[in-house]
Formats: sequence, C-alpha cells, structure tokens
Amino acid sequence: MDSASVREFIAKEFGDWDDDVIYVARFKAFSGQRCDWEPTFLFWKHLIIKIATHFRILLITPSQVKNEWFNRGGLTPLCLDDVLSLMYDEGDITRTLDLADPTRGRFSQLVRTLTNLITRPPTPDIMAEQCVIVITMLKDKAAEVVKHLSESHWNSSCVVTMKKFQDICGGPDEASVILRYLSGSRTAQYLSVNEKEFVQGVKVSLSVGALCSISNLDYDVLHLIWTTEKLQQQLDVTDRRYELLRKSALASLHSGNKKLARNYAREMLLATKSREKCSSLLSRVEEVLGIIADAESTKKVAEAMQIGARAIKENKISVEDVYLCLRDIQESIDSHKEVENTLEQTPSYVDIDDEDIEEEFEKLELGVEKEAQVPAAEKTTSAEFISDAFSNLKLSDRPAVEPGVTQVVSEGGKLTKKLEMEAV
Repeated sequence: MDSASVREFIAKEFGDWDDDVIYVARFKAFSGQRCDWEPTFLFWKHLIIKIATHFRILLITPSQVKNEWFNRGGLTPLCLDDVLSLMYDEGDITRTLDLADPTRGRFSQLVRTLTNLITRPPTPDIMAEQCVIVITMLKDKAAEVVKHLSESHWNSSCVVTMKKFQDICGGPDEASVILRYLSGSRTAQYLSVNEKEFVQGVKVSLSVGALCSISNLDYDVLHLIWTTEKLQQQLDVTDRRYELLRKSALASLHSGNKKLARNYAREMLLATKSREKCSSLLSRVEEVLGIIADAESTKKVAEAMQIGARAIKENKISVEDVYLCLRDIQESIDSHKEVENTLEQTPSYVDIDDEDIEEEFEKLELGVEKEAQVPAAEKTTSAEFISDAFSNLKLSDRPAVEPGVTQVVSEGGKLTKKLEMEAV
C-alpha cells in the first residue's frame, strides 16, 4: 500500500493532524491506568480500521503501519506497539496462524486444536509479524466472495477451482486467509484431486446454514471444471497464434513473398482445425456439467413438488388452476428446448489438402487487393465529386434581385442559393 496515499487520507480526515499539542499527546507512550490512555488507544484503533476499510486492505504489515503510515517528520507513535497488541487481544486483528488451515487435513487440525487446549500459546509479538489480518475487512471480503459466486450459480452450493477462487479474492494470500475464515465458519471446504495433475478447489455454500459434506460427485465436478478452464486457455492461445499467423501472411503478401505466405496459410488451417477439436471437447465437457446441474435441479424440483402437493391439499386449490399452471410451465420448457436445438451444432472435420490451402491463400490475396483498392477508389470518387460540383456551378449573368444579394444557379436551374453579402 502506498504510504503517501495513506498520509494524504489522514490529513483530509483529521484537520488537527499537524497540531503540535495534539500530536504530542497522540504520539507519546501509554502510562498510568487504562482510563488515562484509553481515548488515545481508541483513536489509533479506529484510525487503523478506517484506513484498512477505505483502501480495502485485508492484510497489513505492523512495521509499515508504525514507520510509514504514521511517520511525522521522522517521528513515529511510541504507543503503537501497545495499540496493535491490544487490538490483537480484543480480536480486531489476528494472525494467519490463528486461523485453521483447511488444506492440512482434519487430523492436523484436530492435533492443533488439542494442543491449544492443553497448553496456552504464548502472547505473540505483533510488531514482529510479517502481516496481520483486519477482522472487519476479512468479514466484508468473505461476504463479497460468496455474493459474487451466488450471482453466477443457481444451486445452494458451488465448486470452483483454486485459481478461480484466488482470482475472485484478489490474490493467493487473500484467498488463503478467506478460505481459512470460510472453512472455520463451515461455509466452505477445501478439496483436491490428484490424477494426472494435482487439482485444488473449493466448495462454497451459497445459502444460509452450514455446508453439507463433500461427496464423490464434488471431486468429479472439480476435475471437469478444471478441464474446461484448461481448454479455454488453450482456445485463447490458439486464437492469438492464428492472429499472429494471419498478420505474418499478410505481411508476406505485401512484400511479394507468396511462397512464405502460402506456408503461413497452411499453419493457419492447422490452427483452425486444432481450435475446432478443442472447442468440440469443451462443448462436450460443458454438456456433462450441464447434465449434472440439471440432475441437481431435478432433485430440487422433486422436493418442491412434494411441498407443492402438500400446499395444494392444505389450501384446497382446484384441479383447473393446477392444470393451467402446468400448461404454462410446459410451454416454457418447450421454448427452452427449441432454443437449445437451434444452438446445437456438430462440427465436421476434414483433412487439410492443397485445395483448402489455395482457398485460404486466395482469401488473403483478395483481402490485400481490397485494402489496396479501397483508398484509391475513395480518393478518385472524392476528386470526381468535387470536380463535378464546381463544373456544375455557374454564376448567373442576371442582375441581383435585391441590393447586396447575389444568386448562384446550378446547371439546369434545379438549385438556387442566395448568398447574403453584408454591405459595408
């Protein structure tokens, strides 16, 4: 975090920040009873939390807070060590080690819990910590992550890869802290799959209540989602490669090297075929994920139907009303299936032959010719238009109708325009 921005923010928030008398009272060390220095402690506590909230800082470095944020002419608050220690004791800040690590397994977490119950851990030196967590920001950011996931998932829970989770949280360090917090509140669980590659993911509850236990289906879904992300990355790389090949082919044509341009055209076709295969595989994986999601939705629908049946009996709803409702639902389902059938396309694959290369090469040549012809055509058209416009215009030999007015008449008498001349 830029310390200059923090100091600028403090100067705007507190007009008396540069007051020498108040400065001495705030920067001196704590002494006497708590009632003597508690107002100063509350000032620093609220200021640190306010800065973290304003700049959206989850992890703060104690040494930076003391030596950079609140540095005033080379002097730093003498009481800040005690302030941070008291904030730790009161639960305003915490260490990463104080939050259970869900990636270490249940046995390690159990041993750690029992150890803390048997032996009281020593009071840590907060100023020696590399970073500490602001609890207020931790709760806010964890809620934001759950909200972000709920906007793109319809079920009561979802599974995402660790990379996706880190991107949402804002980085690996932030993701680790947020995962620890969500896991401790039983809102998220860590899971991993070790097949050809080691895949990590997170299952997050999107509804009120604790998250249900992880099933074998969750591991399969994680591997499928990881596969879709890898395939999408491959598609992006292929698209970038195709664009580079296309630019190189056009450059070769401009320079007159048709042989090299033809080689680039061949590589462009290979890239296109590779993209089609990758896109087809991605569609198949997404289709499997869709089937799984539909199965979960069907389970929810079945539960909803049971609830609905009980509601019909309790409220004595007529059969006609139920029939009309079901008819509307069926019409919506039919419309949805019709859209799906329209969007479904099966890609076909053919081997690359010389005709395909020649066709791709001709397209490139045609594009180059069009690029060369369009500017010249536009220039000729513009010149002809201006020439015709001036040749068709002539000044009338007739005297002006009104003093200070000259008539300009086009050929054929189709256009007459009066030019007002201001008399001097």
